[in-house]
Amino acid sequence: QVRLVESGGGLVQPGESLRLTCAASGRFLRVYSMAWYRQRPGDQRELVASKNMNGDIHYADSVKGRFTISTENAQKMYLQMASLQTEDTAVYFCNINIVGMGQHWGQGTQVTVSS
Repeated sequence: QVRLVESGGGLVQPGESLRLTCAASGRFLRVYSMAWYRQRPGDQRELVASKNMNGDIHYADSVKGRFTISTENAQKMYLQMASLQTEDTAVYFCNINIVGMGQHWGQGTQVTVSS
């Protein structure tokens, strides 16, 4: 069974930084992609950043230049968030699409940006 656990969320002021971590446990060999999503209150879940098995990285326009996704094999994934804005307030979820096992989600971690 694959389990994803996010950590690193919290309350910060505008302009500050946070680093989110996603730790994956369980037995699996290869992944198609790893990604961070977020969901603001009342909105649908949206893709923030992703990295596929070829190393290609994609960012949502709203976070380009401020957020950086990185991975350690398929066991750890990070989202370094800088210059945070109030609009970045959301629950952040990690997602892994595993070869032969489908997509898996973490439980989410709350990020609140407020002065």
